[in-house]
Amino acid sequence: MSVDAYLNFNGNCREAVEYYAEVFGTEKPEMMTFGETPPSPEFTLPEEAKHLIMHTRLSISGSNIMFSDVFPGMPFVVGNNISLAIVSNNKDEIQSIFTKLKEGGTVGMELQETFWSKYYGMVTDKFGITWQLNLGMENCEDKT
Repeated sequence: MSVDAYLNFNGNCREAVEYYAEVFGTEKPEMMTFGETPPSPEFTLPEEAKHLIMHTRLSISGSNIMFSDVFPGMPFVVGNNISLAIVSNNKDEIQSIFTKLKEGGTVGMELQETFWSKYYGMVTDKFGITWQLNLGMENCEDKT
């Protein structure tokens, strides 16, 4: 299991990631835009969101730092634009942590399958810290 920082930006994520890649001497990462996500019949993607970065990451001094633009209309507050991401290969561990963190907190997204993970959820704990919980990317089958 790892804990990774997740930084959000207000439309300038691509610029920030390219800057950090240069500063820390890392390879320029692949970036997925909201426009590259699988279409959903229940949701029409606004035109202004299509070019924004949905997800990318850099490895900086041995740590994964993940980045995203906030979706248009979502709140963005400088100083509160960071969350912590738990990445685990153990589904039961993710469920246990999520259950404990949501006590007294607010669930942003229930644990569920997404197009990027077999098990993902987001919760803000009772102290105001936002956590993203994600079953490891290499986990194609349900391992517990």
